[in-house]
Amino acid sequence: MSPAAIVLLVAQAAPPSPTPASSATPRPAPSGPVVVLDTTLGRIRIGLHKDKAPISVDNFLKYVRSGHYDGTIFHRVIPGFMVQGGGMEPNMEERPTRPPIRNEARNGLRNSRGTLAMARTNDPNSATAQFFISVKDNHRLDFGIGGAGYAVFGEVLEGMDVVDRIVAVPTTDKGQHSNVPVTPVLIKTAREARPAAARPAGSPKPAGSKAPTPKPTGP
Repeated sequence: MSPAAIVLLVAQAAPPSPTPASSATPRPAPSGPVVVLDTTLGRIRIGLHKDKAPISVDNFLKYVRSGHYDGTIFHRVIPGFMVQGGGMEPNMEERPTRPPIRNEARNGLRNSRGTLAMARTNDPNSATAQFFISVKDNHRLDFGIGGAGYAVFGEVLEGMDVVDRIVAVPTTDKGQHSNVPVTPVLIKTAREARPAAARPAGSPKPAGSKAPTPKPTGP
């Protein structure tokens, strides 16, 4: 069974649960590095929960830094559920991966809309490079609700509109794979964002400097 398959099986096992109008407790903000995915449908900025999922974050960053995700596709998209990528090339060949990592689903983070979690097989400790982004609250994938659960390790900071565009693309079957976009949605690059340069508040401006022009932050 491919790392993608078990996510689909869980999705079909139970009807979607309603999304509450408000949450009793706010979601913790990602405190770790930021990774930017430049895709053929737009840019997605992802904040990583280094404190909550250190193994998953370190694993993800190793793949980012090695260029593993560059040129891969979102190979499975399911409206009302999630988009999944990180492992397949446009010809649906799977890229080689590092050894699997330990499941960190028991970290208090929920599979809510906009979160990133590790994809895996029915072995809880089988995740390698593939990840999925939930497009709705998928709390039945949480630890203790969906058995061992799926480890959330990041959250979309900007670009959820891009994720929504991805999940809306027409799909087809390709060989043994289902829900594959007819037109490939490519991850062109995956890069860590450079930290913004900080200047202490109230410090003098360099001589002859002009008021800065606001620019969007980026990698």
